Amino acid sequence: MLKILQSFRPRARYPALMAIALLFSSPIPASPDFTEYESVDKRKKAFFSFFLPLVRERNSEILAIRDKLSQWRDHPETVDGWSSTDVQAVAADYGMEGFDPDSPDDWEHLMRRVDVIPPSLALAQAAKESAWGTSGFAREGNNFFGQWCFEKGCGLVPEDRSSGSVHEVAVFPSAEVSVDAYMRNLNRHRAYAPLRRIREDLRRKDEPVTGKALAQGLEGYSEQGEEYVSQVQALIHSNDLTRHDRDDFAP
Repeated sequence: MLKILQSFRPRARYPALMAIALLFSSPIPASPDFTEYESVDKRKKAFFSFFLPLVRERNSEILAIRDKLSQWRDHPETVDGWSSTDVQAVAADYGMEGFDPDSPDDWEHLMRRVDVIPPSLALAQAAKESAWGTSGFAREGNNFFGQWCFEKGCGLVPEDRSSGSVHEVAVFPSAEVSVDAYMRNLNRHRAYAPLRRIREDLRRKDEPVTGKALAQGLEGYSEQGEEYVSQVQALIHSNDLTRHDRDDFAP
């Protein structure tokens, strides 16, 4: 089991953003039983076909929020139904308590966090962390990204947990919630600040935000460090996942 720095809580919903959430929401599909596929190629195809829409739906929601934030930052009077309280609520949900709408530094920090996770990266990590959806934690707890929690009874206790450790493997009600928690984790946790810096730099250069590039900021995702990064990038390459990365995300 790979170590992931994660403190999960359900994503907050703010009144001003309910319309955005409803716009991109759809019925939550049940996770397929990927163990039923004896053919590796068929299992991979089913895995990607299931997860790609979930990742893209969440990215669309993130981009809608990002667009609203950008509008409010530049012309708050033109954004109907939004106030500084709503902006602060978004900031708090992304781990920025005490956000100051008048602070350029706070805005830079917030926009660095409210951004997409390339589909290629999410698909590669889900495949690696869940053994293509066949791991016990994926099947029993809808945990496809190896995320941990740290309160007794919050999840499943790993059989190989070392003495004195308190972590459990988080349990989610659906694969969709697992995807959401994973993307929030990369966008919030201090361990993935390097990933967010890489993404921000790509934005500034007007270059595509790709999973292969952002994977360089994942050393903190696993105790394997650089080796983990190489493995994720290899998965992206061998499965031609970069083709799923959109190059037209609005900055």
